[in-house]
Amino acid sequence: MASFPEQGWSLLCNGVIVFEDTGELLPDGSTVAPHRGPAVHAFA
Repeated sequence: MASFPEQGWSLLCNGVIVFEDTGELLPDGSTVAPHRGPAVHAFA
């Protein structure tokens, strides 16, 4: 695994690139869109 927090991404040992925004770029070139929940302050 390689981590580059200053750039917002990490490379996992299985070849998946995980972005800080929760998106993914898979080894076959397909992508997983960022998936975030509602903002914490939205529940206040």
